[in-house]
Amino acid sequence: MNPFGLLTPKVWVSSVADITPDYLRTHGIRGLILDLDETLVTAISHTAADRVRDWITDLRSEFQLYIVSNNNSGQRVKRVADDLDLPCLHQALKPRRKGFRRALAAMNLQPNEVAIVGDQLFTDVLGGNRLGAHPILVTPLSPETRGWRKAMRLVEGMFIHQYEHLKNLNAAEAVWTSQPESRP
Repeated sequence: MNPFGLLTPKVWVSSVADITPDYLRTHGIRGLILDLDETLVTAISHTAADRVRDWITDLRSEFQLYIVSNNNSGQRVKRVADDLDLPCLHQALKPRRKGFRRALAAMNLQPNEVAIVGDQLFTDVLGGNRLGAHPILVTPLSPETRGWRKAMRLVEGMFIHQYEHLKNLNAAEAVWTSQPESRP
């Protein structure tokens, strides 16, 4: 039994682009609910890296994709989502389930058919586990610069160090295509 329960991702990867279609198929995943800031783009960027764009293009034909963000700027979220040609929801209030459920309804999928992909334990992973989905933790794209987020990353770090053992326990099913860097 895992002592960290709802804060434990199914897998931890360095980048969304490390999540392979084979991994998703193996776990019965038909859709992905994607966080925006520090998962698809940095917190100050409106443009995804080419590697992320290529990954989205590769997945689009087989999997449904939906951006669900806690970002309060609907304009920012929509700008990035439009650029990636993905549907989106802002002010989702993750880890509450309401935003996730709206995305599920739009995709016409059940929680067990969806991976929740994001860079934060207390929003993405917790919300994904509460929903009954497949949470995937992604190493943030850039170091945190905002004071309150730095503090949250420190708290997350207390849990993250406990996940090193998951690499060995879940090695048969994980997508550890690259070593996740330590989180800021």
